[in-house]
Amino acid sequence: MSAPTRRSVLFSPGDRPELMRKAPRSDADTVVFDLEDAVAPGRKDAAREAVRDVLSDPEFDPGAEVCLRVNPGEFAATDLDVVLGTDVRLDALMVPKAAAAEDVTAVAERARERGFDLPVLPIVESAAGVLAAPAIAAADDADALVFGAEDLAADLGATRTEEGLEVLHAREHVVVAASAAGVDALDTVYTDFEDEAGLAEETEFALTLGFDGKLAIHPAQVPVINDAFTPDAERIEWAERVLAARDEAAAEGRGVFEVDGQMIDAPLIAQAERIVDRARAADEIR
Repeated sequence: MSAPTRRSVLFSPGDRPELMRKAPRSDADTVVFDLEDAVAPGRKDAAREAVRDVLSDPEFDPGAEVCLRVNPGEFAATDLDVVLGTDVRLDALMVPKAAAAEDVTAVAERARERGFDLPVLPIVESAAGVLAAPAIAAADDADALVFGAEDLAADLGATRTEEGLEVLHAREHVVVAASAAGVDALDTVYTDFEDEAGLAEETEFALTLGFDGKLAIHPAQVPVINDAFTPDAERIEWAERVLAARDEAAAEGRGVFEVDGQMIDAPLIAQAERIVDRARAADEIR
């Protein structure tokens, strides 16, 4: 089975069943039913039951990847025991505050004990998590590495700025770790959901860093994120010309070729392949 497309990853509070049912209409590639930050401590039990009820409803047909963000540490087991206590429609798990590969393994194993073999999306959002990012990304059950800037800044005692230079090193480190492990890299949230221009600029920058997608906290953010991570027609046409010329050169035994007056080498071929992969995942080409 091919890996899911995760351009946009939208969070929905686990204690708001009406919002969970509505979330897939946003066109997000992934919707995350959140039992952690979006739920007050006194609402955790009610949220677990609400998530289970939505996911076990035969009429719930989201048309998107459905992910569950559990609580960190020992509370994750309780989350999984309740939510996975019946037959539910669930595709992945998200583990917050991951600081070691064992955090991924523990959640995946608990899910398997309940009869569910699910990929895990760990969030790197602490100093320890950033330092352990390569091992976390390489864990057998990890399917993406998520960067969480807000909690990381709090852990570091850093002041969040508009430029984000205080977390830039960690942000780049997450991309490198994910790429080395061959898993998706998902960028942090943009907290001002009313600032569409700022989100667009931030998402374009994430794309240049090498991220595969971005987290969203409001449905209005989804179209902006999807648009940024979907190549435009001009880029797709260029990539297809490069790959066609590559195949023609290989058939003729030529190691060097040009496209549009530009000599093409291995990095540009890799870039073209990435563009075509993104376009195909977004159903822009077949």
